Amino acid sequence: MPALIDALAAELERPRELAPRVLNYITGTYELDPANVGAFLENQLPQLEEDEVDLVLSPVFTPKLADQAVFAELLGAAPIPREQWPELVRELAARPTRATLVTPDGTRHIVPLREVTIERYLHRLRLEAAIPDSVFALLEKVPAQTDRPVVRAIARRGAWETSGSREILEQYLKAIIGNRTYELSDLLQLMDLVETRRPKDVSTLLASIPGWTEALREQIEKGSAPKPFFHQQVEMMHGLARDQRGPDEAKVSAKERELAFLLKLQQILQ
Repeated sequence: MPALIDALAAELERPRELAPRVLNYITGTYELDPANVGAFLENQLPQLEEDEVDLVLSPVFTPKLADQAVFAELLGAAPIPREQWPELVRELAARPTRATLVTPDGTRHIVPLREVTIERYLHRLRLEAAIPDSVFALLEKVPAQTDRPVVRAIARRGAWETSGSREILEQYLKAIIGNRTYELSDLLQLMDLVETRRPKDVSTLLASIPGWTEALREQIEKGSAPKPFFHQQVEMMHGLARDQRGPDEAKVSAKERELAFLLKLQQILQ
């Protein structure tokens, strides 16, 4: 537990730049000039009610996959039961644990963290998750050792909590390790697919892929086509060779990547 406490404190205390949405919320809600945000963080924020503190700092202390990877590497396959979390929160607050918040001018502002913020961060780290031994053994065979913390974090996500979804992950890992086609980007796409589309199990996933790929092909074709003009005169002025309106390339590219992954996934799992 001391190692976990130290790791949590280190992550909570690392410098964090305030995103524009956080700055806009502070200046709008508390009617501040942007130049006074630093003084607000150091002097006024510690005096606010916990629900107000949570609204200000929640975007800053909501961990992403990279944050989860730090603790997935530390914990391995083992969970930290929820019953132990309140004591972790109290101990971190009592240290005290201090946030380092960086405003746009580069100034660092040191702010003691309240339990509400520590609890938010801790509850979203997936500390309670356990990796089955069969899956963990496969993860240890991932050829890129530098990827293993992220791979463990992926395996601890809530997407795999049902037996059917774990079957998808385990069968996928066996296949890519067996034929040496591991790519972290593909594993991330699999995680995203299971979290968003929620296939029940491998057979359901395979049965769904043809429909998904057909829909994607239609969306790609539609997105790649020039947009119609709304008025004939506008078409005469801007159409043909003078038409500079390109398709939404970013969306089309994302759908093309998703289509390519689904076709690859179909081959891997069959």
